[in-house]
Formats: sequence, structure tokens, C-alpha cells
Amino acid sequence: MPKLTQCSKPGRSASVLLMAAMLAACGAETSVSASNDTDAAESVQAATAETERDLFVNGLAGTFLDAGGDAPVVLIVPGSGPTDRNGNSAQGIKTNAYRQLAEGLKAEGISSLRVDKRGMYASFSAGDPNDVTVDLYAQDYRDWAALLREETGQDCVYLMGHSEGGTMVSATAAQYPDGICGLILLAAPGRPYANVLREQLQANPANAPILAQALPAIASLEAGETVDPSEFHPGLQGLFNPAVQGFLISVFAIDPAELVREAGLPTLVLQGANDIQVTVTDAERLADAGGTLTLLPGVNHVLKNAPEDRAGNLATYSNPDLPLADTVIPSIVDFIEN
Repeated sequence: MPKLTQCSKPGRSASVLLMAAMLAACGAETSVSASNDTDAAESVQAATAETERDLFVNGLAGTFLDAGGDAPVVLIVPGSGPTDRNGNSAQGIKTNAYRQLAEGLKAEGISSLRVDKRGMYASFSAGDPNDVTVDLYAQDYRDWAALLREETGQDCVYLMGHSEGGTMVSATAAQYPDGICGLILLAAPGRPYANVLREQLQANPANAPILAQALPAIASLEAGETVDPSEFHPGLQGLFNPAVQGFLISVFAIDPAELVREAGLPTLVLQGANDIQVTVTDAERLADAGGTLTLLPGVNHVLKNAPEDRAGNLATYSNPDLPLADTVIPSIVDFIEN
């Protein structure tokens, strides 16, 4: 796989969902091919340039893609770690998935805003990217939703979150339901994060040597207690970086399914059958809490067609030219229209 993390110590790194999936993946090399219609791609880019503009609120930055008229509008919230508004990451992940979502929705008459998280990329002035909590993110996305309603004249906004972002938009709607049309949860965890992280670590046989350090650390954070990772295996030091432990304690304290239940809004749960990070069980738990589950055969965590085998699946995480699976946009459009 194309050197996704290079076993480095990222900043906020700690991509709770992604880090565990790739701890032992450093060094493996794989390539994935994708067809690319150059003329079509250039046409899309030209049309996008005419309708795309930056928006700002409280030091946060995002890109608004205007479908015009009385179009419904979607706020696209990134997943865990240093993931930018386009679905790419300083950890080496290059998917362009969020840009592709925005462009695909615009083609169907739906506007969108995709954003950089506080303290990261163009939102660098909004605060310390490490000093965050679930509640703080919820306030950010409440502010974005309010700005979008003002910008578009719409009475309500759809909140779309990918992976960890699904939990953040659920928390936003649970705390600030006014002006929210519904939730779109893409490959989002449905169980408490500590449970997901344990399972991910244990699922990779190559992680066996680090479990004696990782599992007690998770239990401590789950109990609201920080840990000292200075003597941990290098592959764990980014995940349990002291700078991000406040966020981990925050996210370990919530149940994503309960947030969906508390929000009580129309909710689409979109889950790929070949996702190696979030399971169908997670999606079913979200659906049981009040969502409608759409299962996408052959689709992985980054919303691309991917094989079941681990190496081939992870290879799609570093191919920005690979398009979204062709079932993704129609599923979202159907939910919004109906």
C-alpha cells in the first residue's frame, strides 16, 4: 500500500478509526488503476469553478458549491484525523472523496459546503486542532448550518458526516436540532468508539505485540483518565498522543447510536459492505436508533469500489482519481428527494 502513514506520529492526529486499521500496514506497496475520462473531468472542473466559492465563519473555512435556484443544501463534515475538506489527509490519504461528493450532488441539483476542521488547513485560525471535544465540534457545525441557511435562504440544512464526522453531525443535531433537515451518515461508527478501536486493533494479527499496551490505555481513557504513552510502541504513540487524549476521552464517553436517537431526525445510514474500518453491525445499530440503512455492495470506507482483501482495499485510500462508487450519489439524492 502506498505509504499511508509511514509509521509517523501525526498531530491531531490521532485518527481514531484509521490509525488502528493501518498500524501494521506500513511498507506494503500496492497500486490501483482507475479509468479517467480527461474531457469529462475538465468539463466538470470548468463548471465547478463558476459556482464554487469560499465561505468563512469564526475562523473556520469551507468551500460552497452552488447548484443554484432553490436547491437543497448539504454540509459535508470530514472524518477523523487531519482530513481536509476534499477528503485528503496529511497522513498520506488521497481520496478526493468529499470533492467528488460535492460535484456529484451538484450535478443532481443539490448544493453543498465542505469544510476544514478547526485548527487545520484553511481553518488554522479557529483554534488549536488538538484542544477539541465533541461539544466544540458540534458548536462549529451548528454555526456552519446557520450560515448556510442565511446564505441559501433554505429553512433547513442536511448534515452529512463521513466516518467520525458522522458522529459529529449526530452530536450537532442532538444538541441543536433547529434548522436541520436530516442526517446523512457515511460509514459512521454505531458503537462506542472504545469498542470499535479495540476490535480494529485485535482484527489485525500483526498488532498482537502491541495489544498489551493498547488495550489498558483504551480502558483508562474510557474511564476518563489520561495515560503516559512515552514507553509505548512507536506505532501507538500517535494514537495515544497526550495532545489528543482530551478528545479521545470526549469521544469515548458517547454512544453514536444514542445521539441519533436523541436527534430524532430523518437519517440515512449509508454503509459499504467492504468497509474494513466500520462494520455493517455499526450501520445496523444506527438504523435501529432511528435511521434508514442502505447497504452498498463492493464499497469500502472511502466510498470507492474495492476488493475485500486488506491490501487491495487500503490501496484505494491513496488514489484520488478513483471515482466514487456509482451507488453513492443516487442513494443520497433519493434520501433528500423523498
